[in-house]
Amino acid sequence: MAGKPRWQSAGKREPEKENEVLEWIKEVTGETISSDLPYEDILRDGTVLCKLMNKLSPGSIPKFNQNGGQFKFMENISKFQEACKIYGVPEQDVFQTSDLWERKDVAMVTTTLFALGRTTYKHPEWQGPWLGPKPASQNRRTFTEEQLRAGEAVIGLQYGTNKGATQSGQSFGATRKILLGK
Repeated sequence: MAGKPRWQSAGKREPEKENEVLEWIKEVTGETISSDLPYEDILRDGTVLCKLMNKLSPGSIPKFNQNGGQFKFMENISKFQEACKIYGVPEQDVFQTSDLWERKDVAMVTTTLFALGRTTYKHPEWQGPWLGPKPASQNRRTFTEEQLRAGEAVIGLQYGTNKGATQSGQSFGATRKILLGK
């Protein structure tokens, strides 16, 4: 990978998804986001992420650092991650601080933001905008005893059928010969 920084190789980045995330953040927060900066640099200090989370769940991050050094900004990212988990984003979908701060896996940051967008559908107090497809809801079915018994008599096609065919009379290739003493 000559000429490509190591941090860009972690995950497959999709610029169209990154743009979709930025547009969603703009709509939710009402912030103007500079298009001159790279995606990861816009999110890197964690302030945009904290503002986003506070719009989705007011007061979820009561205090975050608008300025400061590396550790203050990394603390913002950690607060955002914790707020995501409390909001309902599955832990396995939440990126690690180093994924964003050190640019190790920016694609995972996008994955987290899409997971956050999907989670908003589960919060009736949130009236939109949303990011990503609406998760499927449960579709429970109930069957009578009669319907269940009728289903036991049906042979599913996944079992296959041979309609009486056998392998008798078939021979493929030569028979096996065992040579002793060689």
